[in-house]
Amino acid sequence: MDAHADDGVITATLIEIDPDTGLRAADVAERAAAGRTNAFTADTSRSVWNIVRANVFTLFNGIVFGCFFVLFVLGRWQDALFGFAAFANSIIGCVQEFRAKAALDKLALLNAPRARIRRDGEEGEIAPGEVVIDDILVLRAGDQVPADGVVRRARGLQLDESMLTGEADPVDKRDGAEVLSGSVVVAGEGEAQVTRVGADSYANRFAGEAKRFSLVASELRTSINRVLRWMSWLIGPLGLLVLNAQMMVAGGWAAAWESGGWVQAIVNTIAALTAMIPLGLVLMTSIAFAVGAARLASRQVLVNELPAVEGLARVDVICLDKTGTLTVGDIAFDALHPLDGTATKPAEAATVLAWYGAAPDANATARCLREPFPVADPSVPAHAIPFSSARKWSAVSFAHGPAGTWILGAPEMIFGDVATDTATPLGERVVTLAATGRRTLVLAHTALSLTEEDVAAERLPAQLHPAAVLTFRETVRPDAAQTLAYFARQGVGVRIISGDNPRTVAAIARDLGVEAPEGYDARRLPEDDEALAGVLEEHTVFGRVTPEQKKRMVVALQSRGHTVAMTGDGVNDALAIKTADIGIAMNSGSAATKAVARLVLLDGKFSHLPDVVAEGRQVIANIERVSMLFLTKTAYATGLALLFGLLVLEFPFLPRQLSITDGLTIGIPAFFLALLPNTQRYIPGFLRRSLSFAIPAGLIIAISLTLYTLAASSLGVGEPELRTGSTIILAVVGIWVLTVLSRPVTRVKVLVIGAMFIALLAIFTLPAATAFFQLVDPGRDAAWLITGVIIVTIGAIEIVRFFHRRVVARDLARDRARPTGQPTGSVASDRPAGAAK
Repeated sequence: MDAHADDGVITATLIEIDPDTGLRAADVAERAAAGRTNAFTADTSRSVWNIVRANVFTLFNGIVFGCFFVLFVLGRWQDALFGFAAFANSIIGCVQEFRAKAALDKLALLNAPRARIRRDGEEGEIAPGEVVIDDILVLRAGDQVPADGVVRRARGLQLDESMLTGEADPVDKRDGAEVLSGSVVVAGEGEAQVTRVGADSYANRFAGEAKRFSLVASELRTSINRVLRWMSWLIGPLGLLVLNAQMMVAGGWAAAWESGGWVQAIVNTIAALTAMIPLGLVLMTSIAFAVGAARLASRQVLVNELPAVEGLARVDVICLDKTGTLTVGDIAFDALHPLDGTATKPAEAATVLAWYGAAPDANATARCLREPFPVADPSVPAHAIPFSSARKWSAVSFAHGPAGTWILGAPEMIFGDVATDTATPLGERVVTLAATGRRTLVLAHTALSLTEEDVAAERLPAQLHPAAVLTFRETVRPDAAQTLAYFARQGVGVRIISGDNPRTVAAIARDLGVEAPEGYDARRLPEDDEALAGVLEEHTVFGRVTPEQKKRMVVALQSRGHTVAMTGDGVNDALAIKTADIGIAMNSGSAATKAVARLVLLDGKFSHLPDVVAEGRQVIANIERVSMLFLTKTAYATGLALLFGLLVLEFPFLPRQLSITDGLTIGIPAFFLALLPNTQRYIPGFLRRSLSFAIPAGLIIAISLTLYTLAASSLGVGEPELRTGSTIILAVVGIWVLTVLSRPVTRVKVLVIGAMFIALLAIFTLPAATAFFQLVDPGRDAAWLITGVIIVTIGAIEIVRFFHRRVVARDLARDRARPTGQPTGSVASDRPAGAAK
């Protein structure tokens, strides 16, 4: 093949390769040696650079490490402990995410899609990266095209290019048409010769926008970013305010420079600035996401983006595809039911069904016919219209075989309302059989043969009459009923969506405990989006749904404020899965469906969904709890900076002394609290609830320390004693805040809090520790003052917590009044994170 570049697009002149033979082994080896393969390295999870950048190269890490460097230059390395802590935090965050990435990438590699090719006249499957230029791709329904190519032979071939172009409608591909990597075969079959591979292929050149994840909507990530944005605006002005106050305390700018007092002024300013930054909150969130994804990986759930762990916990409506999700997906032929009065001979029907079962492009349902209807005398088709999930029927006329045209498909899609009218023989038989939970198809016949125009327009011929009804049975997943019951208890609405007969779907739903007197026929769905949303609020089970309707249904539910999850395995589910807030694919599904899903159930067990929900709830509830610790610190640090700057007071802490309270009352316990089991259900409003406790509690602590400083100064307490007293107050109050936010206190929490308290006692009593942290005996008068301030501050924090619990209880009451499956708005269900029993 001769190839050249034109405006960044690779064009090529095809060499003649016989589609029936494909490349020879020597041709493949030659092209592989020349590097003309489809090998392309693309991360299925976060890249190494993204992980390092998220954990190391941040604005606030820059501020922290800048302050760390300044203190080293000034010779005050003892006060630079926060730099080591920030460095350790970044390392821990990177290591945790690298471990999660390794687990996820390993699972993704083991479950990568395969490419179907023809070489040396033999059809086989290889890894997509092993495809070479000029390979013959064998394309069938459900396949994802691994490389760009040109169609050499097509039989009703239709491709879904929505992931590449945004065009939702399937595109017909005839001989000579271009196929793009990343597109999906939705109907028909064909062979294509590869023209572009690797980094030159369309999907890889546009991989970021075509296949890889758009970010999952994450309330945690959005809320934390909002807090960081607020602090980035405040930290500069407050830093200057504090620096000016410290220079004034040192005798003024000129005097401070002459006396060397500017050194302590800068140290005090750095102490104020580093205390304001909620560095650990970002770290804890990343670790919680990463650990959650790793835990799910051990349960055979592949997470394509870490915040998806949180996402499913926020879902209030889950749309389930019946086949492959509620049922195993293995369809078995049940029976052939001839219709009275038909002129069709049983032998003719058997011959036609044998052809449908043996056809190369037969779907799963048609393949079930191979055993009961083996091919005795091969029939040669003259014209055929392949099956389409949108039309839900296929047709064939034979050059040698039964005369006329034979159509196999959904009764309602071939005969319309007649197929559901119990006053007609066909309708009575179809309705009766579908009500038993069996899938129904109809074999129809007309004496007219298909024409070229019929095939081109994909239209049914005239004068059709039903010949027989076929029934198929599906095996219901043993875990489906208990999983649906779980969602019902959790207040998550369920919508069962299928392309099958509505009565069949409703019968299976009833077997699984879903209240569904009858299914809604999707052919009657309104075109108006608002009216569609209304129908979806009223009905639970839908049948005869087309792929485009599935996507519209997801969008309609989202328009009503729902957070929607969509599960499925077929290529016809890919659009809806991509559109949903959280897309969940079965590993048995098509490559395209798994490529756009946020989560992939690798062993196909529907029962893993409660595990995913539980993991997401643990992440949200625990992060909300620890966020109140970090935000309380940010609030009191900001308050101290403002008050001490305006009152021109010397900052009451050294940076090393703040490291004590940061590490033992917030950082270390938060690490354990963020990973503890937690089954509390999700309630929106994470940031509002966190700040409703953190801001008043932080202001109380800031005011208490300010009043203590003023009172201690009036008593003539020296600066070392005053700083020691401030550290004692902040340490004891910090332990109390930790205890308050840990309620209900379990044995593990008692161990964590107890260990932190013992560590604090050791720091305040061991001579080596007191010398390093410059802690001294505050004196009798100061001791009484410290005790009084601690008691008053703790009492005020308990009052704040009392009113905070009322805010939480109000959210809970709203949620309990919310009907199942209704959008959560600003509330959700059960006790929120941090709420006491």
